[in-house]
Amino acid sequence: MATEKKQSYELMVIFTPVLSEDGFKSAQNKFTDLIKSLEGKISHSDAWGLRSLAYPIQKKTTGLYWVLEFESTTDVIAKLELQMNRDENVMRHMVTALDKFALEYNNRKRNKTSEPATENV
Repeated sequence: MATEKKQSYELMVIFTPVLSEDGFKSAQNKFTDLIKSLEGKISHSDAWGLRSLAYPIQKKTTGLYWVLEFESTTDVIAKLELQMNRDENVMRHMVTALDKFALEYNNRKRNKTSEPATENV
């Protein structure tokens, strides 16, 4: 059986705002543990915290945002989405495949470095 090539992904989840700080961390750990158990590799996790929503979801105007960057095979995504759809604390989620340019952009943004500007002197 051939091993499937791993792809880089970004997961953004909006959790219900009624979660406590511990509940928010527990919900994040649930999904990171799932990815790790399916032989995925976590690259970066960023909890944005409470933010306003662009439009009400389930009569809520705020949500707890969390962004996760990871590497895994494509079959992991289906299992991850199934678990998120079953979780009542998840209001919305989105998984995006990242190409090399998106990975480079995320790394630059995280490290707050920019391309050197060319100056006309």
